[in-house]
Amino acid sequence: MNKKIGNIFKGDKVIWMVFFFLCMISIVEVFSASSNLTYKSQNYVGPIAFHTVTIIVGAIVAVFTLNIPCRYFKLMTPFLLIITGITLLWVLVGGESINGANRVILLPGGITFQPSEIAKGTMVLITAQILSAMQREEGADKKAFKWILWIVIPTAALIGIENLSTAALLLAVIFLMMFIGRVPMIQLGKLMGACAILVAVFLTLVLTLGSIGANQEDSKQTTEAVSGETDTKVIKGGGVFHRFVTWRNRIVKHLDKKDIAPDEYDLDKDAQVAHANIAIVSSNIIGKGPGQSVERDFLSQAFSDFIFAIVIEELGILGAIGVVFLYIVLLYRAARIASRCENNFPAFLVMGLALLLVVQASFNMLVAVGIAPVTGQPLPLISKGGTSTVINCAYIGVILSVSRSAKKRAGKMAGKEI
Repeated sequence: MNKKIGNIFKGDKVIWMVFFFLCMISIVEVFSASSNLTYKSQNYVGPIAFHTVTIIVGAIVAVFTLNIPCRYFKLMTPFLLIITGITLLWVLVGGESINGANRVILLPGGITFQPSEIAKGTMVLITAQILSAMQREEGADKKAFKWILWIVIPTAALIGIENLSTAALLLAVIFLMMFIGRVPMIQLGKLMGACAILVAVFLTLVLTLGSIGANQEDSKQTTEAVSGETDTKVIKGGGVFHRFVTWRNRIVKHLDKKDIAPDEYDLDKDAQVAHANIAIVSSNIIGKGPGQSVERDFLSQAFSDFIFAIVIEELGILGAIGVVFLYIVLLYRAARIASRCENNFPAFLVMGLALLLVVQASFNMLVAVGIAPVTGQPLPLISKGGTSTVINCAYIGVILSVSRSAKKRAGKMAGKEI
């Protein structure tokens, strides 16, 4: 019996433990944080049943993926690249809107697919291949830098049109991979300088054009209020500036640090940040206990973007530290697995995927505690999700596949691993 179980749960046992605990926390906290969904649908079992089934499907995908020898992942690259390009263009033209942005494709049966999730993994896979193929004794060949940018930047641009935070996350992970892959520091330095200039230009455009878009929206709403009619020719959210308006508002709100008296605070205008702060402040050390959250009934996206605030409210500071620790262990074990790989490709791949999960988790946590502006990034393997949950489980499966099947350095036998 134990042997049969061992045949299913192959690979690094610590990664499996981290995966298990994150999934258990997810089921408990999503069940608690989905109170608004259950109230609206009058179905108190449906939302958590769907999420639990999604996690089970994700676990099956992880088991399937870990049984694929890591050398075969290279063969998937051309197909994944084609799928990424087609679906990213598809979602821009005919995608379904979520929170004012076209981010998902509606498939038959009401299933939604988020192309940016598979695009992130594809870019990590391609970057790992380029870095490994062009690795020299003194570091990565200078041409590797150009090849990576030629592929990653157009993909990030397609993602960033409707989902800027995901594009930024992807670029940050690719930069870290290039640093780990020993891309010449002079090239990375030039890239950082160029990014600083582009960010300055982008912020200027967002603050300027976002104001124009906001004025258009205000004017539209005023006209409708006076005439009682709706101009269907005007695109929701300020025409072509609809995402600029959202980005500008998030930046301005985050930078506005002036103290406001409690009786003057607008809970309707800044509901997400306000209720997230209330959840955190009221948590104490040990929290209110699982299922005892109060702010879940007022916090929009409590089961997704702001689930870490609910985790803190219910499990306390100690519980929050425990969740952070799990992600740290995931990154540490990925680094251990990478250090044991004899070949560069599996090492870069496992580090890229681990960074993808951990950096996104960091984004989400920083937003929940008010350090970073609202980005709309879910907490990997914990937040309620469909495509994202299953694909994140697939990433865990790839990491486990590398730990199981990648050729190890001499003297680094599996029996000596800690």
